[in-house]
Amino acid sequence: MTLPPNFGRAIDLSALGKPPTTQSVSVVGKEVTAANLATEILPLSRTKVVVLLCWSSRSPESIAVLEILSKLQKADNDQWVLGRVNIDVEAQVAQALQVRQIPYALALVAEQILPLFEQNYPEPQIRAVIDKVLAIAAEQGIGTPIQEVIEPEEEEAIAALESGDYQKAEVAYKKLILRKPADAYAKLGLAQTQLLIRTTGLNSAEITEAANAAPESVELQIQCADCEMVAGQVEEAFSRLLQAVRATQGDEKSRAKNHILELFSLVDPADPRLVKARNALASALY
Repeated sequence: MTLPPNFGRAIDLSALGKPPTTQSVSVVGKEVTAANLATEILPLSRTKVVVLLCWSSRSPESIAVLEILSKLQKADNDQWVLGRVNIDVEAQVAQALQVRQIPYALALVAEQILPLFEQNYPEPQIRAVIDKVLAIAAEQGIGTPIQEVIEPEEEEAIAALESGDYQKAEVAYKKLILRKPADAYAKLGLAQTQLLIRTTGLNSAEITEAANAAPESVELQIQCADCEMVAGQVEEAFSRLLQAVRATQGDEKSRAKNHILELFSLVDPADPRLVKARNALASALY
């Protein structure tokens, strides 16, 4: 990779505010500097994937991502390298990497830059991004992709789903969550399975017609929203339940609110449809 001609210029980072006097961050990886970027980090990317995170102690979001990446690198037994670019110290590197905001993550594969993300994502989403990068690099003969570990309960759930036994799949996911309460994939699998259970046997066209004819019925709006989610009509499902939240009071309002929150868990946290719906729900409630 040829460094940009403006590599030696400083950039204005004053908008981040004054850095705290102390900041303890538990991280691993290599500190990337103007001195070692071209001589050490880039050559390293010919044999291993290098994930660079541009961060600042003035940004809690970037610290959170740095700690997640550190955790993942440890879990992967150093199959890839984490590089840390402290933009408060290495303004030249930040300029060379064309950093616009932090956290900013990118990968180096055979000295080529692959931009990854520019915001604070939850660990499962970052895990998926890293796995994808490793798979891409492996296709180029660099490193090996992370072998996905499938829990026995998950195998049981997947087999049950493939056979159409949604209740058995639900039990399997619940067993996995009981054993691993923080497993985000198990929670997503359970939510998806329960959606299938709720919509099994429903006639989508009939439910939609009934729900549109009786907007005051929260039960019908919930059933219709479930059918819309199964059909991939995410915005329609959110809009329907948001209207139910606005139009009801007391227990019915709580029921509509709780159900839309359940449907939120089925959508990628970064999905703009979800972001929009969350803001609309906050406005409807307060």
